[in-house]
Amino acid sequence: MAKLHFSLDGNSLGEFGLNKERTTIGRRPANDIHIDNLAVSGDHAVITTIGNDSFLEDLNSTNGTLVNNKPIKKHVLHHGDVIEFGKYQLKYVNKTQEKMPVNRDGFENTVVMRPTKLDVSTPEVKTDVEEKPVELIKELSNDSIAPVPAVAKQEPIESTGNAQNIGHLLVLSGTNSGRELLLNKALTTLGVPGVQLAVITKRPHGYFITHVEGEKLPLVNGQKIGVQAHALSDHDVIDLIGLKMEFYLS
Repeated sequence: MAKLHFSLDGNSLGEFGLNKERTTIGRRPANDIHIDNLAVSGDHAVITTIGNDSFLEDLNSTNGTLVNNKPIKKHVLHHGDVIEFGKYQLKYVNKTQEKMPVNRDGFENTVVMRPTKLDVSTPEVKTDVEEKPVELIKELSNDSIAPVPAVAKQEPIESTGNAQNIGHLLVLSGTNSGRELLLNKALTTLGVPGVQLAVITKRPHGYFITHVEGEKLPLVNGQKIGVQAHALSDHDVIDLIGLKMEFYLS
C-alpha cells in the first residue's frame, strides 16, 4: 500500500496510508488529510488510488499545488514525489515502484495498445496494425515511448453486477475502425505520452473523461471538455489524438 509521509519544515507529522480510492486534502475538518492552515483551501486536492497507482488533482485551490517544486493541476504520482501545500509537505512512498523505470513525462507502469505506428504530424492520425485483436503489451519505459506511443491502460475494479451499464469505446476512424474497447475497469488511460493523454474513469454514477497531458484538450461531440472531469453520455463521440471513438453503454 502506498503512503504519504506528512511533514512541516522538515519535521515529521506522521503518515497516511492510501488505502481507499479517494483521499481528500484540505483545510475543512471533513477531509481525510486535514491541514489547518490559511494557505490551504477548504477542499484543496484529491488523490485517486487504483491498485498500485495514484493520481493527484488540484481542486482549483487558491494557492495551487506543487509537486517537486512545480505547479500541477493533474499529476500521476511516482515513488519519491513531494507534494507541497505552502510549508507542508506530503512525500509519496510506493515500495512497488522503487525498482520500476520512471518516465516523468508519462506513465511508468503502463501497458500499450497497438497500433505500433502513429503519425501525429497531420490532422488525421493514421495507424498501421496487424489484423488481429487489440493486444495489451509490456510496460512503458523511456526507450519504448517513441516507437509505441498509443496508450490504453486499465486498472481492475470489482464487478458492479450491472452489466447493462458497462461502457464501450468503438473506434470510428483509421484502420482500427470497428474495433471496440470494453471499459469494465476503474481507470483506462488513452493517448500518446507527451502529446495528448486522457483518462476515462468508471464511477458508481457513470463514466468520466479527464484531460491529463498535452496542450490540446480532448473533444466530446466536437466541444473541448475543459480541465475538469467531463461526464460521458451514451453515444458521445470522443476525438483524441485525431482518432474518433464512440462511447456507448450496453
